[in-house]
Amino acid sequence: MPRSAFLFTSESVSEGHPDKVADQISDAIVDLFLSKDPEARIACETLTTTQLVVLAGEIRCKGVYENNEWAPGALAEIEATVRATVKRIGYAQSGFHWESFRFENNLHGQSDHIAQGVDSTGNKDEGAGDQGIMFGYATDETQGLMPATLYYSHKILERMAADRRAGVVSFLEPDAKSQVTLAYENEVPVRATALVVSTQHAPGYFWHNGEGDPAKYQQLRDYVMGVFHDVLPAGFITDETVIHVNPTGRFEIGGPDGDAGLTGRKIIVDTYGGASPHGGGAFSGKDPTKVDRSAAYITRYLAKNVVAAGLARRCTIQLSYAIGVAEPLSVYVDLHGTGTVDEAKLEAVLPQLVRLTPRGIRTHLGLNKPIYQRTAAYGHFGRTPDADGGFSWEKTDLVDALKAALA
Repeated sequence: MPRSAFLFTSESVSEGHPDKVADQISDAIVDLFLSKDPEARIACETLTTTQLVVLAGEIRCKGVYENNEWAPGALAEIEATVRATVKRIGYAQSGFHWESFRFENNLHGQSDHIAQGVDSTGNKDEGAGDQGIMFGYATDETQGLMPATLYYSHKILERMAADRRAGVVSFLEPDAKSQVTLAYENEVPVRATALVVSTQHAPGYFWHNGEGDPAKYQQLRDYVMGVFHDVLPAGFITDETVIHVNPTGRFEIGGPDGDAGLTGRKIIVDTYGGASPHGGGAFSGKDPTKVDRSAAYITRYLAKNVVAAGLARRCTIQLSYAIGVAEPLSVYVDLHGTGTVDEAKLEAVLPQLVRLTPRGIRTHLGLNKPIYQRTAAYGHFGRTPDADGGFSWEKTDLVDALKAALA
């Protein structure tokens, strides 16, 4: 029996968080290769730390890396792409500067033993790039059918990043984290019980244990409070809401200079903020033949369409795969007691509406495009579909077909 009254918390991190810097670099490489070859294979991991970016992983890409050799100019283009990504994020600090950090490229060719299982040959369809389980989720608690705690955590940091870039405030630096705790009544979010923001700031904008500048800290706090009130629904912030703004005190050293960053360490931020299970696989740095990414996108697409069709208020979908095998091994649907249709019937119908093989998913969602760097900050889900095919998994164009199949 679902609980009707409870507290729930989700967090988000900004594009300047060291792990998110790594995610964005990895996905910038994915986009670069897919722009050259829509059938490229990429598994790119990134490490960031003080004045250093390291790439590692396996690749295959026509016109870039073939027969174990780099095409002329390819290495320089990769490095330029990495530096441009860090520049866009906003790092031009002594401890991490887009123009002067040391760069290592350790990408190498894809293993022939992986390729033989994944590639389509003769009568064999393209197989899954790895084994694993993937989950998709949707809930009607926000307009984008996302958990409210994560939705507002993302929106707080998106607003702060936009203000930083626009020069609305001068004291914000790229690294930041947010956390939102909401009280639910009858399974509906009704108020905020706790809000947290920790943001990297310009020198002096802190006050802690008698050190710093209390007036400057108050300016920063007032700004963050204004963002809270602008982002959260009217009435959500009350006199009882616990507010923490930079609770450690001073946060001048941030980003990769403050802590190392790695691709794939923020998978709960990337997905549903803890409101749904997670299969464990990260998304960034992987081309769409990797079911860690593409199957997570299709399960979100299917779950969102189930909720958008009014068949349930909450929906979780799981798929599982074996490496080199095209068809999923299982399809599981959970409507969390909120559905108007039998879950077993949905499990039978959904694979009839969308081919759930790696190639079927890529074709249905149009995934063989350079659309991934934009996903690597502020969540892969709950976003608005783009005209060029980005966030295609957020469309609700399956609603009519779903209703007809269940009629």
